[in-house]
Amino acid sequence: MMNKTIAFLLLTTAFQTQSLVAQDYKTIHKNAIVIDTHNDFISTGIEKGKSFDQDLKGITHSDLKRMKQGGIDVQVFSIFCDENFGKGTAYAYANREIDSLYAYVKRNPTKMMIVKTPKDLDLAVKTGKLGSMMGVEGGHMIEDRLDYLDTLFARGGRYMTLTWNNSTSWASSAADERAKADLGRPYGLTPFGEEIVRHMNKLGMIVDISHVGERTFYDAIRVTTKPVIASHSCTYALCPVPRNMTDDQIKALGKNNGVIQLNFYSGFVDSTFKDKNNAFIRKHQAEKDSILKINPSDFYANLFIHEKYHDEMDNTRPTLSMLIDHLDHIVKLIGVDHVGIGSDFDGINSSPRELNDVTDMPLITQELLKRGYTKQDIYKILGGNFIRVFKANAVK
Repeated sequence: MMNKTIAFLLLTTAFQTQSLVAQDYKTIHKNAIVIDTHNDFISTGIEKGKSFDQDLKGITHSDLKRMKQGGIDVQVFSIFCDENFGKGTAYAYANREIDSLYAYVKRNPTKMMIVKTPKDLDLAVKTGKLGSMMGVEGGHMIEDRLDYLDTLFARGGRYMTLTWNNSTSWASSAADERAKADLGRPYGLTPFGEEIVRHMNKLGMIVDISHVGERTFYDAIRVTTKPVIASHSCTYALCPVPRNMTDDQIKALGKNNGVIQLNFYSGFVDSTFKDKNNAFIRKHQAEKDSILKINPSDFYANLFIHEKYHDEMDNTRPTLSMLIDHLDHIVKLIGVDHVGIGSDFDGINSSPRELNDVTDMPLITQELLKRGYTKQDIYKILGGNFIRVFKANAVK
């Protein structure tokens, strides 16, 4: 009789816990300041001829209406162009993208606002407007000029990813370092690269170390006087790809008081995805080759193929639980004060099965509750940790 009673009580407690999670996760998500530190809508919007204030459900991961539905308070939009842009083109394209964001805000002044300072961020949250920030994804966009860096900061760029996959003349990328590419110089930051990091500190521009090589990472950590971020990266221990961070890097970032923001890309979450994806690309190689003749960007060719054959790719996707495994790993290494969300939505062609677009963001909160994270932990993860770094970098 006692055993049946205990079993009944345990079952009742489990049911009540599940009901509490189901009831509370939406409230906690709504009350949190939710910040996604990396979204590529602007470059994707230009590529597809779409605007952020259109209804783009089924076309993109993001639009203005769905951001609201997903409970996102502040979005850092990536200012991005790939390695096909260089001196004479990269900086101009960056400014074109910034113009696009300003145009979205101008058309929707009651729904969006540009955020340049922590006070702006507070105002956006209080007024219910989407706080719209910018991060420059790739140091090649300053074209080796500090005055270009100054202008991008003045226009709203609040972090710069020191490299994209392509190295610059002053910093080596993860892709090149892991491939042992011959850059004609040592890996890491050159003296000019170190000057750029110091200049960013002076401006109040956050140093972003996603995409950079390990040598560049450690040089940046050595030179910076302020906390850094990895705006969209996962853990190498769980998925050993060049873009993810090793445990030693994560520990160094923790000592710097920085934050690593989780990337949703399936290939950075699941170590088995690469082989599945390569097989998929090989199957459609002829069509991809024809696309490359029109647009020489491998990034956009892959994006097109994945979107066209979306259903075929669906069964290769990891689960949300696998993404949160990366978060757990980071928390065990350096604590809950150093992790956040950097989705890479609209810059990726595959994401966890439960995270199909920005409206699914509350499911992250639900999963965190299931794993025992407290409300205060979740507030830090969803936005509080980034706010701390933003304030620490801002020039008083």
